[in-house]
Parts: sequence; C-alpha cells; structure tokens
Amino acid sequence: MNHDASLSAPPRRTRGIVLIGLALLGVASALFVIRRPLLMSAPRCMAGRWHGCFDTFNGVVLMTLVALPLSALVVWALAHRRRTAGVTGAWRMSLAEVGMVHGTLPFLWMTMMPGGGAGIVPARMSLVPLRDLVTMGPLGIGGNLLVFAALGFFAPMRFAAPASVPRVLALGAGCSVLVETAQYVLRLDRVSSVDDVLVNATGAVLAALASRRWWRGPAGASPHTSAIRRAA
Repeated sequence: MNHDASLSAPPRRTRGIVLIGLALLGVASALFVIRRPLLMSAPRCMAGRWHGCFDTFNGVVLMTLVALPLSALVVWALAHRRRTAGVTGAWRMSLAEVGMVHGTLPFLWMTMMPGGGAGIVPARMSLVPLRDLVTMGPLGIGGNLLVFAALGFFAPMRFAAPASVPRVLALGAGCSVLVETAQYVLRLDRVSSVDDVLVNATGAVLAALASRRWWRGPAGASPHTSAIRRAA
C-alpha cells in the first residue's frame, strides 16, 4: 500500500468538511437575507393556495426548501434499495438523481411563469450577445447562473456521458435553448435572450467544476477514486 496516499487522506477529508461547512454557511446567509419574502408567502403556501404561492418566485423557493426533507428521504430509499442489490456507488447515484430533479425543476418552473401580458403581447427575442447583461442586474445574473447549476453539478456524477466540461457546456446551453424557445412559442410575456443561454450554460459549467472530483468515469468510478486505486 502507498503510504503517501494514506497520509493524504486526512487533509482531503478536512477540505471536504471545510467546503461543506462553507456551503452550509452560504445557504444560511442566503436564507437570512430572503427570510422576509419567504415568510410573506408562507401563509398562502401552507394553505395550498395557487395564487400567491406557486405563481410567485418567493412561494416556489419556499416550497423547494420545505420539500428538502422529502427529497432526502427519497435519496435514502433509493440508496438503501441499491445497496441491498449490491450496486456500487449507491449513495452517489441516488443523491445525483434526486439532486438534479430537486435543484432544477423549481428554476424551470420560475422561468416558465407567464407574465402579465402572456398570450396578448407579441413574443420577443434578443439575439445580440451581452446586450441584456447590463439590464439583468446582480440578482438576475445570479438567478440565471442557478437555473441549470444542479444539472451541471450532478449530471457528471450520475452519468459518464456528460463528464467533461465541453459536454456540460453543451448540455446547459441545449437545455437553456429549449426553455427560451418554449417561452417564445408559448408567448409567456418574456424575452427569449441569447444572454440567458450564455449565463445558464456558464452556471452549469461552474457547478460541474465544483463536483469534478466526484465525476463518474467510464467504468462507473470517479477520476478521484481511480487515482486512489492506482496509488494503492
């Protein structure tokens, strides 16, 4: 056994703990900032009212957070079933599948919400790159970065096919083009912009880079795991 690999394990574990701690701190800070809008939507969402909950950004975000325990339960159930069947990487596969769905569907729902003039105003399109970025603002850019972030983060962990930066970029851009096309065809009173595609794809790539050490390799193992096996 390679002793250098054994000695490097604790620092890797420490880095993982630090990254998880920073991520939790970031989520807690974000929730603290948006706590008031979320609490404003809480009565309508808890009463199951469509208007004021599922047709608002705040309501969708709140229900996404409320559904986290259910998603965690689904991850556990899938992982338990796979481990019972002797599947390798059961937890990673289950987390990736549920993470892709839970982290992407709410943003797709928000991007497909119709505006006040849906079905009335003509469909609009903006094909000049970088022109709309100046009007998005920090909140708009941040939101667009998150639309396919979960897909970019978890897809390479679950499937070997998208486990490369160019493929994740193509995946994010392709999904974004479909969304922008649907907005235009359905006349949702939204601007179908090429800048949305660029920012959506960038968010997918950045998220994919954050999960790179856990990507699924050709044989079903991540590059990080394969390197440890070669060193042993």
